[in-house]
Amino acid sequence: MPKYLIERHMAGAGALSESELAILSESSLRALAELGTQIQWLESFITADRIYSVYIAQNEQLIRDHAFLSGLPADSIREVTAIIDPSMSLRAHWEEEHDVSKESGLY
Repeated sequence: MPKYLIERHMAGAGALSESELAILSESSLRALAELGTQIQWLESFITADRIYSVYIAQNEQLIRDHAFLSGLPADSIREVTAIIDPSMSLRAHWEEEHDVSKESGLY
């Protein structure tokens, strides 16, 4: 299923207390329960005035439906097209040093 990055503009988000963040979380979880198994919340990152959330969903409309049901804004929804991390560099170097097809006898 596609992965989405959602940007939520929320003034003062970085100053929300743990209990206020828990209330937001509960709103999200209630909406997810209503929408079923075609959408999953992975994690969210809080900044001074925004919340960035990562979801897996069958389609973008489910993200919009979740925003409506939870009462949380979804100001920007972007489908993730690739993921990079530090291991990519290591893997690229390893592949340069090891020609797997030759090492396995397939070439």
